[in-house]
Amino acid sequence: SVSSIVPESCLLIVVGLLVGGLIKGVGEKPPILKSDIFFLFLLPPIILDAGYFLPLRPFTENLGTILIFAVVGTLWNAFFLGGLMYAVCQLGGPGLNHIGLLANLLFGSIISAVDPVAVLAVFEEIHINELLHILVFGESLLNDAVTVVLYHLFEEFASFEQVTILDIILGFLSFFVVSLGGVLVGVIYGLIAAFTSRFTSHIRVIEPLFVFLYSYMAYLSAELFHLSGIMALIAAGVVMRPYVEANISHKSHTTIKYFLKMWSSVSETLIFIFLGVSTVAGHHYWNWTFVISTLFFCLIARVLGVLVLTWFINKFRIVKLTPKDQFIIAYGGLRGAIAFSLGYLLDYEHFSMRDMFLTAIITVIFFTVFVQGMTIRPLVDLLAVKKKQETKRSINEEIHTQFLDHLLTGIEDICGHYGHHHWKDKLNRFNKKYVKKCLIAGERSKEPQLIAFYHKMEMKQAIELVESGGIGKIPSAVSTVSIQNINPQTLPLERVLPALSKDKEEEIRKILRTNLQKTRQRLRSYNRHTLVADPYEEAWNQMLLRRQKARQLEQKMNNYLTVPAHRVDSPTMSRARIGSDPLAYEPKEDSENLPIITIDPASPQSPESVDLMSEEPKGCSGLPPSPEEDEEGLVMRVKEPSSPGTDDVFTPGASDSPSNQRMLRCLSDPGPRPEPEEGEPFIPKGQ
Repeated sequence: SVSSIVPESCLLIVVGLLVGGLIKGVGEKPPILKSDIFFLFLLPPIILDAGYFLPLRPFTENLGTILIFAVVGTLWNAFFLGGLMYAVCQLGGPGLNHIGLLANLLFGSIISAVDPVAVLAVFEEIHINELLHILVFGESLLNDAVTVVLYHLFEEFASFEQVTILDIILGFLSFFVVSLGGVLVGVIYGLIAAFTSRFTSHIRVIEPLFVFLYSYMAYLSAELFHLSGIMALIAAGVVMRPYVEANISHKSHTTIKYFLKMWSSVSETLIFIFLGVSTVAGHHYWNWTFVISTLFFCLIARVLGVLVLTWFINKFRIVKLTPKDQFIIAYGGLRGAIAFSLGYLLDYEHFSMRDMFLTAIITVIFFTVFVQGMTIRPLVDLLAVKKKQETKRSINEEIHTQFLDHLLTGIEDICGHYGHHHWKDKLNRFNKKYVKKCLIAGERSKEPQLIAFYHKMEMKQAIELVESGGIGKIPSAVSTVSIQNINPQTLPLERVLPALSKDKEEEIRKILRTNLQKTRQRLRSYNRHTLVADPYEEAWNQMLLRRQKARQLEQKMNNYLTVPAHRVDSPTMSRARIGSDPLAYEPKEDSENLPIITIDPASPQSPESVDLMSEEPKGCSGLPPSPEEDEEGLVMRVKEPSSPGTDDVFTPGASDSPSNQRMLRCLSDPGPRPEPEEGEPFIPKGQ
């Protein structure tokens, strides 16, 4: 009932105070938390546990915000607090006048950093939402580089007779060396651990040992060169985890998980107990002005830093940090054992006021852990801050997450914007193409992320089924993969589905790879002046033009052919016209194009009985014109008599075909023409 109100870290400090008082009461000297023990043995397990199981997606999505809080916020706290404490020391009387600016800046750098151990202890109990948790916890992890640089910088400057501008510039550059150097050391050891785990398939027992060994080596190597050991541990854990988990067995994965949790929990317990014991056992020098000013200015610096930085960050964030979020971030800036251990490391020779610094540090730690740690849960409930939703990830969620990643990557491609989705996709492609093949053994190096996630979920489901004792009655929701994981059996010889050969599987995968998930084929940015011409566009235009011309021609022909024909003159009238002007109808060289008039001599004695039957140009019948017909010009051809038994009216002749009828109409009426003037022949000579 007590632990539901008071955080566990507060109870452990109380236990340490009681144990320290009991040891001192019996006349013994209580043990003090030495800095070497803290930094070499107690701190690494907590940081490794945090780095190995770091929620990578929210961490990378909010990395910019975390870095601004960790770097700029810590620098602001250190210099703001150090400058104000120097002013307090100058105005505080004879007991504080001897404390110089460098000593106050060193004190500010020690007390300004948020402690990851205290944040983990408090925030995991109140189940705050993932965004706020990763912002505060990420800040507490990454501000270690700033703290280490400022601490060693001011400690070195304290031994100098004069600090030059060159020293300040070198100190500023050392920040990048310490932070990036720590990350580089961690990445190198993480890759070595992943490569080593590729060859441990025959000795599964020692697989967890490599994870702990290489992580601790990364931490020691970074501390050896005064680099950031915490950032080296985080980088090693983040880099090695995906490859190590793909290589090691499930039992080894369970061993790593529970051993890290147990180890970090034991270290956390010992740290807070030793804080209580050291409070009783240590030498203290209490100065009201210095201690109260430190506590007050710590709170003011934290609140001002969060408000100003959030105002700046919200200009670039899509999901803005609300005033409630800002309050929780400012209120969650807890101090812990790292500040106490750094204060304990101070040398009496250069810092004679070390006991007063330690007293002020312990006061700030107790205030933040007890007062802020105990009241943050009621404040979260009072402000109705969103809490963490305990939901299991599903295949559906994973599919939609990957889909949105590909979609946003494509949108960034089209816009030509190089955002974090662009670089994330580049890194994933490089990882899939080169790194996985070197660090993951067997076929799992080619396994898609979705399939790997499915196998992990199936294994987890199978283990839960075994632990619940429900193997006898397997529900329908459990797939056959789970049962195979529970009771591995050899496959029967005859399977329902035929097994695919390796070549066939590779061929199918190649087809899918070439046709699916082509999310990034780098092309030029969109520009209407550099568009590639479509090779079929010209052909389509030509085809459309031809169709349009054909349609217009057909429409003209229809209009042309539907003009009513003039009444055809009788043969007698035709002979009369010819007789009236025989010179107009002289034979021409191209008389083959002249029409032939065929008459039906129904009664040779009666010229009026002549009827026009067919009229077509010579040569249209397919026969070459004779010389006699050339000289005659217009030729009267006698229609052959019909055979007996045929009907002249209803039996179509050769000239009654549709094409001949159309030709008749064309020749009878060649379209609208100007009326012939008087004296002009019926058929002009030029035609």
